[in-house]
Amino acid sequence: MLNYIWSGLIIFSLVFALAVDTQELVENRFRNDSALPVAVEFPEGYAPDARRQPVTIQIDTSTYKQFFGVDDTPQSSYSGTLLQTQDGRQLQFSPEATLPEPLTTIQSFHASDENEALRGTLQSVPSIAAGTSQITTAVQFEPVHFRKLNAIAEAALNFAETAASLALGLIGILGLMLGLVKIGEEAGLVHALAEFVRPLLSPLFPNVPEGHPALANITLNLLANVFGLGNAATPLGIKAMEDLQELNPDDETASDDMVMLLALNTSSVQLVPPSLLVAIMGLQINQLIFSITLATLFSSIAGILGAYTLSRMPWFRVSAPHRNENTDPSAGNAFPPTHDS
Repeated sequence: MLNYIWSGLIIFSLVFALAVDTQELVENRFRNDSALPVAVEFPEGYAPDARRQPVTIQIDTSTYKQFFGVDDTPQSSYSGTLLQTQDGRQLQFSPEATLPEPLTTIQSFHASDENEALRGTLQSVPSIAAGTSQITTAVQFEPVHFRKLNAIAEAALNFAETAASLALGLIGILGLMLGLVKIGEEAGLVHALAEFVRPLLSPLFPNVPEGHPALANITLNLLANVFGLGNAATPLGIKAMEDLQELNPDDETASDDMVMLLALNTSSVQLVPPSLLVAIMGLQINQLIFSITLATLFSSIAGILGAYTLSRMPWFRVSAPHRNENTDPSAGNAFPPTHDS
């Protein structure tokens, strides 16, 4: 179901982006086929042989508003650089310049790691005499096409890279934690810890039989969250879910125990701040310890009560795997109906 939801959201975002991009092209919002009139001033005089020279770019307010059809007001002048190559003259605004819309969007659309400045090509000027202090011309900015679709595609690639990095990093943590759990299991520590917390966790996971390894992995998973170990809790939670799935008679429906574990992981009581927050905030995290503990305590109580309450509601109980197993006459272990059936 979650895959269908994500697929629907992606399709909806693509359709929305295509509609916005089409509207911008129809309205010609960025004036891709026109040049903006500007005045270029040369503080040191125009040098025909200089490849780069500082300039001051002056934009008339009324001309700008009429050209782009906007209400944003540009500054009277901007510092910039004139680049002269065999392909022509290019005008580049200062990267620190505060530009109005839609120039800001044009700048961000064409920004790169090498150059984040707004740039455009100057219209041909018949001749500029050496030492000229100012010329009146127009600048043609680089066209903007399908910016929303490009943004979605770029975000998808970036998050795919992030997901791959997280997955590779998780492999090491998974191997380390499962190795430590295996050592603790062979030494009897995991079993002893599970027996110690069984009185507290058994009422929350009534379908886990005594001595089953699922309770030990659940315990370690919750303790990892309590001590703020971050991703170290993830492999233990995955292993606990796998153990609970072995006890689940239905491969398509989560059991009440699996839902309870998910609720506890979502709320996760934390007595020690998460390692990520410690890395970001440093010693300032001490000011939030009490708030974090209080917030996670109440969220865990709410998660437990919510999972337990929903599991008792008839609409949810009718699809509960363990309940269906216990009430199936063909299984040979049917139970008599109770008052809340």
